[in-house]
Amino acid sequence: MISKKPGTDPDVALVGGGIMSATLGVLLKALQPGVTITLLESLEGVAGESSDAWNNAGTGHAALCELNYTPQQVDGSIDIAKALTINESFELSRQLWAWLVEQRVLEAPERFINPVPHMTFVRGADGVSFLRKRFEALTKHHAFQDMQFSDDGARIAEWVPLIMEERSALEPIAATRSESGTDVDFGALTRMLIDHLARQDGVSVLLGHRVVDIRRKSGSSRWNLKVQSRHGVEEMSAGFIFLGAGGGALPLLQKSGIPEGKGFGGFPISGQWLVCEDPKLVDRHSAKVYGRPAIGAPPMSVPHLDTRLIQGKQALLFGPFAGFSTKFLKHGSLLDLPMSLRGNNLVPMLAVARDNVDLVKYLIGQVLQSPKDRMGALRAFLPTAESADWHLEIAGQRVQIIKKNAERGGVLQFGTEVVASADGSLAALLGASPGASTAVSIMLELIARCFPEQIKTAEWQGKLKKMIPSYGEPLAKNPALYNRVHTRTREVLGLARH
Repeated sequence: MISKKPGTDPDVALVGGGIMSATLGVLLKALQPGVTITLLESLEGVAGESSDAWNNAGTGHAALCELNYTPQQVDGSIDIAKALTINESFELSRQLWAWLVEQRVLEAPERFINPVPHMTFVRGADGVSFLRKRFEALTKHHAFQDMQFSDDGARIAEWVPLIMEERSALEPIAATRSESGTDVDFGALTRMLIDHLARQDGVSVLLGHRVVDIRRKSGSSRWNLKVQSRHGVEEMSAGFIFLGAGGGALPLLQKSGIPEGKGFGGFPISGQWLVCEDPKLVDRHSAKVYGRPAIGAPPMSVPHLDTRLIQGKQALLFGPFAGFSTKFLKHGSLLDLPMSLRGNNLVPMLAVARDNVDLVKYLIGQVLQSPKDRMGALRAFLPTAESADWHLEIAGQRVQIIKKNAERGGVLQFGTEVVASADGSLAALLGASPGASTAVSIMLELIARCFPEQIKTAEWQGKLKKMIPSYGEPLAKNPALYNRVHTRTREVLGLARH
């Protein structure tokens, strides 16, 4: 990666070198080739935080296996609305990536995306009943028609032999399996996208540059940024700023002073993985297998045993095990959380602390876990797991959104949210999972909010339709279109080789 100094103050400043900034930069440069862009990353390399493969589940979230996207209602029915939204969002990502492959921007797609079946595995009569209802509800929709269900141990053993070894035949179990699942190395994808951006005229990628302050430029629609690097403090201005710095976006949003950012707080959650790289085990498991979350567990802590392909090497990951740190970034400061407290977000923060006792208890329990406890959790998935075959890796930091709520004072919100100034000149992305997988959908939403006039033009509309053929048409309501774009991206991205 070559860092380049900007010749002039850019039209667009992208703060953070992760998948979100990379995606937005690629989209804007394709829509308006003459736009000047500066990407500022505090680390000496891009994709070092939430986009990094070891910090990210890499599931390619399509709602095929994640139970938290299909909640059971009071009447016992399964609500699949969120699953449909997530699935469609990932299809948008696949379409952009396929177009970039066709344009030779992303060469060798197997470097960042590979076919890996997505499964859900449950134990106990209640779990089996729930999974069957979920399967029946999802497979009525065209997006999930390839899903299979089984409560037969022998059949499940064909899918995931390691999970079934030495498991009691008396215990009720069930699983679903979708062959259309993927494993995505978002770190590799981000680096490929930013490498492409760095080669474009009018684009600068500045590593080791930390944005420490943002202020509206006096008497102008532009913004001033104060940037710290090893050379000292520099200043630059930009017409549009995107804060895509993961957990670091919240403090910068607060410094911007835009009214839309007031009242937001953040709750950081750290993570760890158990990792196995022994070929004797890795070669016998090919699936991402999600289970049911513990009571009080945040959605990002749903246990799963994943096949991962990172930099061409296959491994198994189990977790994540949650924890608590006051850092907003893996490479952040322990002062991040206390320094984020403001008069306008104190009430929401306290309200969330009051209303989320189960989450606090869960996190305390996770922090106090011993190696024996973690292996016990793994053995619920993998009865024959041996401690000697697994080692612990630190995952990334996630900062969940806390926002004002008229009735409760404040709520803890999972997922992601775009916060933008009224004039669209500054936008920030807050929150976490399933962000990376739905980056294209999120950035399209951001572009519509921040560039409302340009996106209405025939030029931008035509370019978006070329990049994303289903743009503007709901895939969830159009089976023929869904099948057409899904089949095309499967072929272009090399996912048919499974």
